[in-house]
Amino acid sequence: MVNLNKQKLAPGLYLIATPIGTARDITLRALDILASADVITAEDTRSLRHLMEIHGVPIGDRPIWAYHDHNGERMRPRILAALAEGKSVVYASEAGTPMVADPGFDLGRAAVAEGYDLISAPGPSAVITALTLAGLPTDRFLFAGFLPNATGRRKTVMGELAEVPATLAFYESPKRVAAMLRDAALVLGGGREAAMCRELTKKFEEVRRGTLDELAASCAESPPKGEIVVIIDRKRSTNVSEEDLDLALSKALERLSVRDAADAVTAELGLPRRQVYQRALQLAADD
Repeated sequence: MVNLNKQKLAPGLYLIATPIGTARDITLRALDILASADVITAEDTRSLRHLMEIHGVPIGDRPIWAYHDHNGERMRPRILAALAEGKSVVYASEAGTPMVADPGFDLGRAAVAEGYDLISAPGPSAVITALTLAGLPTDRFLFAGFLPNATGRRKTVMGELAEVPATLAFYESPKRVAAMLRDAALVLGGGREAAMCRELTKKFEEVRRGTLDELAASCAESPPKGEIVVIIDRKRSTNVSEEDLDLALSKALERLSVRDAADAVTAELGLPRRQVYQRALQLAADD
């Protein structure tokens, strides 16, 4: 059992991130806030009750209210009234970080509009976890949430993102991911590197890496299950000559390891990392 630091919290709305899988991924600060807040709100009260039981956080006689997409209009005035009374209110997403593809956005915005403090206790996030596992550049990324269900609209949105000079991140359902990857290959180019990450931090965690063509075929043949994040590399330049690549790598290898040199030149020239890394290995071996 965690040694909870129960304390009197200042009035305000506290946003805590909850585990996306493994229960022990919750932070100590989030547990302290759960133990101390005057009012507890959650996207899924059953999930939060279970999480609190696992970590030995008592609810006591404190109210625990559900706040989700279907009751937000009705519950926001009640929560704002508690804040007006000077109470500390904690809000927990069902899994992950509040405000990110989450109904907590409207609640947080309403609290700010009324002049109440908004306090974040950071922690798990599916999109950040996927970015760390995908093996694709993370210096710039765009989180695009869920794409539209309809194929035509989905292709239109992808077309709008095609030239964005950043790694693209999407949430997707297992029922649609094969079609989504097929559309992405058609619109963005089947040769783009990507990763399909599912059930992150859970027992059956899996990361499939490859081109969009390869991943589309893989997911059509062996449909994945569970919560999914798709990471797609940015558009790469095709105008870099072999001489330019060798020159950039030679300079980088004078001061960096093969791996670090490949990373640096990949970011500099916008080429696929696999191509750059293989050439860096060849140049290093020749020396």
